[in-house]
Amino acid sequence: MAEQAAQLRVEQPTDAVPPIEAVPPIEAVIFDWGGTLTPWHPIDPHEQWLAYARVYDAHGAQALATRLRAAEDAAWAAARDHHHSTSLATILASAGVQPEGALHEEALVAFESGWERHTFTDPEAVPLIVALRARGLRIGILSNTVWERAHHERVLARDGVLQLVDGAVYSSEISWTKPHPEAFLAATAAVGVSDPARVVFVGDRPFDDIHGAGAVGMRTILVPHSDIPVEQRGHTDGEPDAVAHRLSDVLAIVDGWLSRSVR
Repeated sequence: MAEQAAQLRVEQPTDAVPPIEAVPPIEAVIFDWGGTLTPWHPIDPHEQWLAYARVYDAHGAQALATRLRAAEDAAWAAARDHHHSTSLATILASAGVQPEGALHEEALVAFESGWERHTFTDPEAVPLIVALRARGLRIGILSNTVWERAHHERVLARDGVLQLVDGAVYSSEISWTKPHPEAFLAATAAVGVSDPARVVFVGDRPFDDIHGAGAVGMRTILVPHSDIPVEQRGHTDGEPDAVAHRLSDVLAIVDGWLSRSVR
């Protein structure tokens, strides 16, 4: 781990850290998952659902994929507008699919296989997290997701991240999505921190991540890699406290804040 931390660039990004003279101490850094710890990928949702539908109902695959896509779109609209969470099982049931049994499990394998190439962790993530932990900081994840925890943990374990995370919250397990304050407070509690002002949140979405985290008092770092579709944008683009043009820049930003911390 020490070698990984040493390999991480620690140069200060020229425009990353704002001129803050004194800030509260930092106890944890919480990351968004998709588009932040994993690089942004454009995705065709209909094609993703078609992989499921071809197994579950080969003769009616196109129609089923269309229903599944519509159910997912409705779920994400509710997340955007009302911050209500959902799950994969709920989306399937809304499209008339019983999310159980051998046929469902076979279709789910096909669905997950289609998603796998979009789940690989940014190569800079593990060295960054190792370096942050070496500074005594706790690491968390907060993700708006329909996937179950077990799926995320398999992905994180595959990429050597799971054992480095102190706490994770997935919206599929709680009532709310980002940017609802309760989602961020749940993530803060998951890493054992009581004061959101002592947490840094790193994310790629100006509404869900930056606006939401800032509203509860977290310091925010925007990773501006993602081309967020218009229909997924919320009513407010939050103003980040800093911008990381690549994931590894987060370390220099946090170091700058640590150097200004008051206890």
